[in-house]
Parts: sequence; C-alpha cells; structure tokens
Amino acid sequence: MIQVLTKDNLKTCVQFLTEKDKDLKILYEKDGNPPLWDREPGFTTLVRIILEQQVSLLSARAVFLRLQSLVDPFEASTFASLGEQWFRERGVTRQKARYLVNLAGEIEGGGLELDRLQGLTDEHALEILTAITGIGPWTAQIYLIMALGRPDVWPRGDIALLKSLCHVKGLDYPITNEAAGAVATQWRPYRSVAARMLWQNYLIRKGAQL
Repeated sequence: MIQVLTKDNLKTCVQFLTEKDKDLKILYEKDGNPPLWDREPGFTTLVRIILEQQVSLLSARAVFLRLQSLVDPFEASTFASLGEQWFRERGVTRQKARYLVNLAGEIEGGGLELDRLQGLTDEHALEILTAITGIGPWTAQIYLIMALGRPDVWPRGDIALLKSLCHVKGLDYPITNEAAGAVATQWRPYRSVAARMLWQNYLIRKGAQL
C-alpha cells in the first residue's frame, strides 16, 4: 500500500477510488486528477495552516505573505522573540498570535520536533500535534495531508469538504462530522485522495483558482 503520496502515485490512488465509487468516477470524468497541493514539511507550513483556521484561503494567504515579507528569518526563534503583540499589530488575530508564538516556543524549547513526525503513524503524529495549544484536529490533519503526504487522513470539520461531499453524494447540507466520516470510510485507504478530489470540485464550482 502507498505510504506517501506523490504526483505519480496520486493517479494510481484516484484510479482505485473511481473503480470503487461511481460518484467519484463521475467526478474524475468531469474534473480529471486533482492537484497534489503538497507543502514543505516544517514550521512555515504549520504557521500557514494555523492562519487558515476558520477563514478563507485567500485572506489567510494575504496575512501569510505579509508575515513572510516582515519576519526574517521566518523561523521559530524569530517568532518567539517577536511576541504576540507584534503579530497583533500586523493583522493577526489575538488568538492566532497566541497560537503562533506558542508554537514557536514549543519548537524552540524542544517540546515539538516536527522532523520526528515523518516516522510516526498517523495516530501518533496527530496525538503529538494536537497536544500543542492552537493545533486542533483539523490543523493537524491538514498538516499530515499536505506536508507529510499521508494517503488516508480525513480532515474533520473542513467546511469546503463537507459542502462538496454533500454535492457529490446528493446529501443535505449541513451534514455532521460523524455522518461525513462514515461516508468517507468507503474510501479507505486513500481518504486523503478523495478529499483532494472533493476540494478540487468545490473550487471548480466556485470558479476559484486551483
């Protein structure tokens, strides 16, 4: 079984899913293969995912790019030294400023070793990440999907994903996380790939950039 997704084996996983689920087959015939949307593992990516919590990707990207232009070097040590107030004065919410500085402190203090996550199971990696203030299940799951390339992670509570799932499956929205997770079990061991297909369709229908 595939352990880490790449641009090459992503297509194999999509083929597996289309043979298993007629709705995903229809989706594939309309949209084609989804992007891998991979990100470099590490502090920078985790910062970006925290900024994406509960806001649009467009607004999160604007804040992220602003910070990238201001914080040099863009490292945990710099974040920790700047402090929460500095980030708040530059457009980061009070809560997320606290999360970012806390994350930086955990990494600087050795409480979180991001490099170590690559050799752990999904469950163990999620357990370590969610023990950090500011990293909930969604943030940790997105990190595993995008940064670590894990093939079978379902990001609980992702609004775009839930809306797309209901559209593709003809279900009423809103749908509970439990009900969505139950539907997603049929896509094991490649739930992360099914999520990419659903995200792609959501963005296409919105006319957004992939």
